[in-house]
Amino acid sequence: MKQLFQAAGLMAGAALTANTQVPFSTKTTEVMVRMTPKPGVQREQIQKVMPEEVRATVRLYVEGKIRQWYSRSDGRGVVFIVNATSVAEAEALIGALPLSKANLVDDEYTELGPLAPLGSLIAPNPSR
Repeated sequence: MKQLFQAAGLMAGAALTANTQVPFSTKTTEVMVRMTPKPGVQREQIQKVMPEEVRATVRLYVEGKIRQWYSRSDGRGVVFIVNATSVAEAEALIGALPLSKANLVDDEYTELGPLAPLGSLIAPNPSR
């Protein structure tokens, strides 16, 4: 398995450094959401909303809409992996959470999908 990841990394690196443009596109299967307190928001403001926020977040997890959730090690917010096929879909879910509705947090969205270079490892090889 380690060799597979190394090969994929080498292919991705080669594609980035080659003069020819190799489009790497993949289907979005999840969206990573980084949620951080807005500048100037006091901890007390967030703590007032947290009981409702936790209940709403657990509800999304139980419904299968949030796949994984993490606290940032630096204490500056959380990271969610959301089952969504677009940023718009993830924004609709996260925007309905109490901290977002209260305009206390900033959200950053990143679409995620399968590692695109791995597709070349399983594609038919016409030179054989």
